Amino acid sequence: VQLQASGGGLVQVGGSLRLSCAASGRTSSNYAMAWFRQAPGKERELVTAINWSGASTYYADSVKGRFTISRDNAKNTMYLQMNSLKPEDTAVYYCAAKYTILPVTSRNTYDYWGRGTQVTVSS
Repeated sequence: VQLQASGGGLVQVGGSLRLSCAASGRTSSNYAMAWFRQAPGKERELVTAINWSGASTYYADSVKGRFTISRDNAKNTMYLQMNSLKPEDTAVYYCAAKYTILPVTSRNTYDYWGRGTQVTVSS
């Protein structure tokens, strides 16, 4: 599975961005997907994840109520709607995937990774 993230950019505090992650190659709908981010000098962290059907999601406490993950299996694409952005959301955002039909948790590990897309929130 190849993953391609897009949609990053520069936005002001309080603004919104929508990231996309397109999957290609050997794809079916039986995989969980996630967004991670890594800020300069910090470890990569899990932001949000979604199971194969969209019925199970996970959000880090830092983004609950502001970010929404979704997916369109017909298009093999995952989305991240980011609202009320803060300077601390500035990071490179990566999408990831894992073949599983189980619900997503914060402990899932992922087998496929895309290149990141930069999100910069200016104050």
